Amino acid sequence: MKVSRHAKILELIEKYDIETQDELASKLRDEGFDVTQATVSRDIREMRLTKISLEKGKQKYAAMANSDSEISDKLIRVFKEAVVKMDYAGNMVVIKTLEGMGMAVCVALDNMQNSEILGTIAGDDTVFCVIRGNHQAAELIERLYRIIHS
Repeated sequence: MKVSRHAKILELIEKYDIETQDELASKLRDEGFDVTQATVSRDIREMRLTKISLEKGKQKYAAMANSDSEISDKLIRVFKEAVVKMDYAGNMVVIKTLEGMGMAVCVALDNMQNSEILGTIAGDDTVFCVIRGNHQAAELIERLYRIIHS
């Protein structure tokens, strides 16, 4: 449940400009998670979320960028637990996920900073990636399966 909640938090802070813990808790409840402000506070601390400045003095929660090329353990865990299967055609990769986990897997994939990925689009249970070259699609899938099976 915690992994799903953390994935949903990443999705929500990517999609909305969330300023407060109460606002985040409300959005999580709207998504079906039974959370308290204390739970949200603990999640924010564990996930090392930070606030960034927006226009007009507002702030929002954001995931901290990794200082090096390491991917956070939480994102890897979300990726491992949510991906059902992957396939490709030409320079396009399609990743099927558990229902409702498409955005979370997409966030995890984007944070992996694979230079061969030109862009990603997420649906409810599918992530679509456009890859620079046809041969790179197969290599990317092999690398992603190694992550899943590690």
